[in-house]
Amino acid sequence: MSTERANKDTATALDDAEKARLLRRSFIFRDLDDALLGRLARLSQTRRLPAGSVLFQQGEEGDALYGIAEGLVRIWVSGESGKELTLLLLEPGDVFGEIALLDGLPRSASAEAVEECLLVMVRREAFLPLLEAETGLARHVIELLCERLRQSTDRASEFAFLALPARLARKLEGLAIAHGQHEPDGTVRIALKLSQGELAQMLGVTREAVNKQLKAWAQEGLVSHEHGQIVIADRRRLAEIAGED
Repeated sequence: MSTERANKDTATALDDAEKARLLRRSFIFRDLDDALLGRLARLSQTRRLPAGSVLFQQGEEGDALYGIAEGLVRIWVSGESGKELTLLLLEPGDVFGEIALLDGLPRSASAEAVEECLLVMVRREAFLPLLEAETGLARHVIELLCERLRQSTDRASEFAFLALPARLARKLEGLAIAHGQHEPDGTVRIALKLSQGELAQMLGVTREAVNKQLKAWAQEGLVSHEHGQIVIADRRRLAEIAGED
């Protein structure tokens, strides 16, 4: 049985107006007119996913798109050796699963809840007839896929041409934008408890390499590690490192 169909007791019942408001927060649905959004809301479902739960696994049947209303979702892949690589951390407003929704092929990655999540789910069998009938919705899907392709190209460029300091700096910059808390002393705290191993998975390097670089930056006063969270003390310098070839 697909993990997507398991744990039905975690489903959360919401009325159509509540689901429409949740869908409106996502990139792919935010500019839809009210009538079309209402139709989509009536076709969608919502569910709660406890922290640590796997939503779907790489290779499983893909038959739904998800939008995050609350929580944090990790998208990752694993190789034959069992080593994992974290591709993305997705937060409220993000949509994922669009490739499998459109082509019906097996999932190319796995997804799990880092925090307790409230998700809006649109199944392929309900979505495709609406997509074929509404050109506005089709345009939104094309724009989303183009954005995902650009992100993939940027990641490939980083892996091919950038040294570890620049790649790590860019990753910390992205996490600071998505999850940063500005402290009174001018520092920026990344409000996620990410281990050095998890950062290494995102970059496709060893934990030791990340540890060595963070220690060097800590000695320079660029970053620090407090209560399991990374604090950026000099964001301007970090941005300069991120821009180095």
